[in-house]
Amino acid sequence: MGGLLVATGAGLVRVGERSTDILLARPGLQCVAVDGGRILAGSRGSGLWESDDSGATWRDAELPATDVFSVAFSPVDGAVYAGSEPSALYVRRDRGSWEELAALRELPSAPTWSFPPRPWTSHVRWIAPSPHDAGLILAGIELGGLMRTTDGGETWVDHRPGAQRDVHSLAWHPTEPGRAYESAGGGTAWSRDGGDNWEPTDAGRDRHYTWALAVDPGDPDRWWVSASPGPFEAHGSDRPARAALYRWSDGGPWEELDLGLERPLETMPYALAATDSRLVAGLRDGRLFESEDGGDNWQPVDAPGLPAVVAIAAV
Repeated sequence: MGGLLVATGAGLVRVGERSTDILLARPGLQCVAVDGGRILAGSRGSGLWESDDSGATWRDAELPATDVFSVAFSPVDGAVYAGSEPSALYVRRDRGSWEELAALRELPSAPTWSFPPRPWTSHVRWIAPSPHDAGLILAGIELGGLMRTTDGGETWVDHRPGAQRDVHSLAWHPTEPGRAYESAGGGTAWSRDGGDNWEPTDAGRDRHYTWALAVDPGDPDRWWVSASPGPFEAHGSDRPARAALYRWSDGGPWEELDLGLERPLETMPYALAATDSRLVAGLRDGRLFESEDGGDNWQPVDAPGLPAVVAIAAV
């Protein structure tokens, strides 16, 4: 097994073949992004933290926002992005100062954005810079819609046709230009034209509250999502999640995968990560599982004592 960075809600943990090390103790951790030795870790309550040496040392990134829900590196030009609550999106280029991409908050739909548990606010739940075009970025608002820019955030177009509005995760395919993917509160969708238009992809699933998402780097027609009947099952503590992990391949429909646990799953898979050789699933209760064959067979990852897994990045 290669290394993993696991955001647990209490901090950032590196899980290797023989060790589990706490890299950053930070309550409310929500998100993590990796670019070589650079790491971003965003938290709800204590802002954005960054490392340039694979987590050996850390510094406050001095983002002008305290509650950070999404982070990303541009694969094209290395720009750093961070999304916050209330909904705002920031960029830092060439190690300069942070700049808010304020045109996002000027979209016509912005006054309607509202996160149901805190209906007076919303947040930028996911940021997806294109791996093929530095100016092309997707931003998902929970709850508000899927927004798109082609000029690096100077201007934006409002919620895209066919996409879900309760955005949870977004991804691009690393080698197939134009192919993008979404998991959301009402289902899943994908785009073949660079995120401008979207097609629902829900056939075969009886659960439509989808959360985590991963894409096969070698096959743009294969991807995975986790799903539950609804938010109370997925995130609540007083009932089982009734969740499942699904795989879409070769035109679908979705196929439910067997992690070797109870079915349906009592705990929600909160995070997924895929590389050329493996697929990793992180459950809300802290358990990690790994597959080397796209999800047909699974093995537990030896990482005892992890609290709730919130996000995963493969390193």
